[in-house]
Amino acid sequence: MPQFARRIGRAKPSVIMQVAEKAKRLKADGRDIISFSIGVPNFLPGEHVYAAAREALAKDSGQYGSNRGSDALLDALLAHVAKLGLNDYGRANCATGIGAKHVIYNLAEALLDEGDTIAFAVPYWTSYLDIAEIVNAKVELLPCPASQDYKMTPAQLDAALAKKPKVFLFNNPSNPTGMVYTSEEIAALAEVLVKYPDTWIITDDIYNRMLFDGLDYANFVQFRPELRERTIFIDSLSKTYGMPGWRVGFMVGPESVAKAVTTMNSNHITNLPEIVTAAAIAALNGPQDVPTQKCAEFQAKRDQVMAVMDAIPGVVCPRPQGAFYVFPDISCAFGKSHGGVKIENDVDFCNVLLEAKGVACVPGSAFGEPKALRISYTCPTPQLAPGLARFQEFFAELV
Repeated sequence: MPQFARRIGRAKPSVIMQVAEKAKRLKADGRDIISFSIGVPNFLPGEHVYAAAREALAKDSGQYGSNRGSDALLDALLAHVAKLGLNDYGRANCATGIGAKHVIYNLAEALLDEGDTIAFAVPYWTSYLDIAEIVNAKVELLPCPASQDYKMTPAQLDAALAKKPKVFLFNNPSNPTGMVYTSEEIAALAEVLVKYPDTWIITDDIYNRMLFDGLDYANFVQFRPELRERTIFIDSLSKTYGMPGWRVGFMVGPESVAKAVTTMNSNHITNLPEIVTAAAIAALNGPQDVPTQKCAEFQAKRDQVMAVMDAIPGVVCPRPQGAFYVFPDISCAFGKSHGGVKIENDVDFCNVLLEAKGVACVPGSAFGEPKALRISYTCPTPQLAPGLARFQEFFAELV
């Protein structure tokens, strides 16, 4: 039989999706399952988005679109990033993709040769490591444990960049931790970044509209404008607008990088679908009441989850200020048993929790931190309190 390419041996299925699928199977078998596993916002966009899609469907041209994205979509994206404080970009600085993950993959292909190094913090979003391994890049990890609120320090970044990685990938607010870097922290990291002009900077900031406690979004280029020539900002409609299945991601950065991503698009996806484009424009240009309301709801849910985390003896959970995750260190449970089943690690913990209490969480090892687990609190509101109660009961029953 002919052989597969070596890269397919480096590709791994998403651990997050594996947990979500297991929870679905148990639910289909009649189990009462509450899922804290998959990171979907669990709300739908406003009616104006669907109206725009219906209108576009009625006027469908049936033609190919732009590899970069339609002018109307690019203009909507530029207006969106300007509200975040990222000004003076043009259409040539933009490119779109089938979700932010696709844009990140395109950037990995465009910026990293085999053997080049990409640096990012731990905990990390699972796909960062997966994509790096597929393109056969080396990885420089910056461990950021709960004891430092899951955030990297300027000294850590300096030490990592001194090794001259080709790419530094930064995620703020963070998936899986929900932690947010303050403006002062971003400014301090920017001072380090200017010292290393040969490293590309990717800021994966798709949760930039989901900030709590009055925090504002900040980006490196706002503090050191000279970083614009090598900083690529990534965003998505998935989380902010409740549109993960519509698959719209985009980047804003140097013209040369946007051109490279557009060229990649021309060789695999060609363009975003016309109907999806219309919906995306409506989401960005239309009323923003749904995202605003949902952000407030998520902040309230964050408070509800943290009240439980803080009440469990031994659990350490830095207080997140964005996205919709908490990332508790649950290593206090290791070596204990539940129902006669011993828990040695985070995977054991999540498996026993799911079987015993019907609560699905993702092991922290999927994100590079085996002492923890990720809770996504976007489940329907009536399920949140019962799920948290089961979680707390589980700890109380450990021996």
